[in-house]
Amino acid sequence: MCSLQTISTIYSIPLAIAAAASTRISNELGAGNYRAAHIVVYAATSFALMESVVVSLSLLLGRNVFGYVFSSDKATVDYVAKMAPLVSITIILDSLQGVLSGIARGCGWQHIGAYINLGSFYLWGIPFAATLAFWVNLKGVGLWVGIQTGSLLQTFLLALVTGCTNWENQALEARKRMALA
Repeated sequence: MCSLQTISTIYSIPLAIAAAASTRISNELGAGNYRAAHIVVYAATSFALMESVVVSLSLLLGRNVFGYVFSSDKATVDYVAKMAPLVSITIILDSLQGVLSGIARGCGWQHIGAYINLGSFYLWGIPFAATLAFWVNLKGVGLWVGIQTGSLLQTFLLALVTGCTNWENQALEARKRMALA
């Protein structure tokens, strides 16, 4: 529970970056400024990566005392310290995934994001998590690792789609959609 609270709280920062990037990218593409949209992609992902690395390193360095935020029970504090490396990886992956999802929204790729989400989590992450948790008997850690493999796959695929984008064509497509509306 402590780990989920931490991630939920920290995710508000990349969510804000994603919202800003989505709005800015859609505006720039609609205006035909494909170079500006491409710069926003770099700026948003760079900012999210820097923020998540700082937060993750802070969590790792303070992992032996961070549990005291939630409880004075030594077993809880030790468990939080044990989970800190996984939480740190999660923070980085969720930050990048969130911003890349915002970029996809700004480009009008909701359908692509939905397919990537479906494949990454429902076809890969959840079955892998269940296998690790129940058949390999890793329990909660197995669930966490399995879901994180889904997040890693989702982040990779969103980055691949974003990285292979022809931004000039995206701006032309956005202008065409505006003409139809």
